[in-house]
Amino acid sequence: MPVGPLMVEHRLIERMIALIRKEIQKMRMHDTFDPEFVRAVVDFIITYADHLHHGKEEGILFRDLSRKPLSAEHRRIMDELIREHVFARENTGKILDLREKYLKDDKDSLIAIIEHMENLVQFYPRHIEKEDKHFFLPVMEYFSTEEQSAMLNEFYEFDRTFIHRRYREIVSTMEEINKD
Repeated sequence: MPVGPLMVEHRLIERMIALIRKEIQKMRMHDTFDPEFVRAVVDFIITYADHLHHGKEEGILFRDLSRKPLSAEHRRIMDELIREHVFARENTGKILDLREKYLKDDKDSLIAIIEHMENLVQFYPRHIEKEDKHFFLPVMEYFSTEEQSAMLNEFYEFDRTFIHRRYREIVSTMEEINKD
């Protein structure tokens, strides 16, 4: 079943969310935060949860589903999931911006950092539950065994080449910025 790897990725995201939850408690208790922890969270959410995980969902599963005659309910859930991915991206970007402000002595940004990290802690468990329990398995019925196998192979190929694509993009962007 092609959604198996996506569900495995959910378990790792849940582990990160548990760590974020604990860190929020420390942040509230000490009225400060560990900038490296927040940097690692942002990197994890952007790279793993969004580019890798949501990348497979949107670029492969949702792409293939959009070609199928989905029920109104499945279409609604898929559209909702896409909007939720956008929310997670935007929220994570705000955390990154606020971290930079905090490091430039804007100590008032701590409250907003906590707020946006709490958004992730509240968002991901609900989002994952929706995908795991109400979407992934039912929509597999739209695909033949051959289509499911092809999708699984595409997931594996995406994983295999992901890190190379990611860092080629980073280097290309840096080259573009540093043109003479």
